[in-house]
Amino acid sequence: MRFFLKRWLLPVVGSALALYLVFALYGSLDFRLFLQGLRGADMVWIAVLAATILLEQLMSGWKWRQILFDVKPVGTLRLTGALLAGYGANVLVPLGISPLVRAWLIARLDQLSMATVLATTIIARFLDGVVFALFAGVVVAAGQMPQIEGELRLGLSVAGLLNLVLFGGLLWLLFRFRASLLSEAPLLCRLFDSAAARMGADGAGLRAALGAGIIWPRARARRVAAIAAAVVGKLVATTHFLWAGLAAGVVLNVWDYLFLMVFAGFAMVLGRFVRIPASFVFGAGFALKALGVPDETALLMILFNYVLTILLVVGIGLTVLWQSGIDIRRARAEAEAAKGGA
Repeated sequence: MRFFLKRWLLPVVGSALALYLVFALYGSLDFRLFLQGLRGADMVWIAVLAATILLEQLMSGWKWRQILFDVKPVGTLRLTGALLAGYGANVLVPLGISPLVRAWLIARLDQLSMATVLATTIIARFLDGVVFALFAGVVVAAGQMPQIEGELRLGLSVAGLLNLVLFGGLLWLLFRFRASLLSEAPLLCRLFDSAAARMGADGAGLRAALGAGIIWPRARARRVAAIAAAVVGKLVATTHFLWAGLAAGVVLNVWDYLFLMVFAGFAMVLGRFVRIPASFVFGAGFALKALGVPDETALLMILFNYVLTILLVVGIGLTVLWQSGIDIRRARAEAEAAKGGA
């Protein structure tokens, strides 16, 4: 029954909700104006958008390099390729296995423990969550957001605070219990070893590998670089709607672009929990409508972002997967087994 709910019922309900939201957002769309805007789009700004989409991923790879450096220096391009491969795997196997694929790929290429690499990807993800929450706080504190019905400011405040507490707390817990993972005495380790044994793994060895990956850069310059990369990556993401808008002939103010990035980001996170396909489209569509952007232009801006991201990020990721020789069917089976065991 649980399998049926997760595998079929939630996606079906999510798809039905997606269709309803599309109709609600763009039911009055003038298709002629939409096609006219599509034909008149400025390809120069679309090219800039494509470049910044890749730049955002490159910044993520550089940030991961700073965190992984004390374990082993790995090139930024290789790490970026592994990140994209994770996105590609998620398209083929929508079971949330992208962190496993990234860790597996880097571990295989650089002769590292997969658990060690996986721990560094988790730290990078938690750092992103904290930085994103801070951006949400800036948007709320600045007070520059559209005036619409409902407690939008309160909603963003609560969401940002929850994000900060969640990811900041998880980071603290990760480093707080690192020493416990490497110890033989505490109850935590005995429980960990018992769970690992049921999965046929060496608990002590797995704890040591995870502990080796729970590391913050020792050099101050790399600590600053990791945080700066997370901040710059979010700033680059903020410009995506700027370039898409310029391609479609729309210019908003700076705070509007920050609001768009934060609101669409929260919509994506919520969509993952409730299994709403393409939640980014609805979140961005709602935000653009609130900002007074015409439906036809708003849809163009969203599609430029969405389609280019799929073509570039997922396309390159699938190419990296193909070159790496990963067996997608095996990855799917392992992911399902892991989720079933959980």
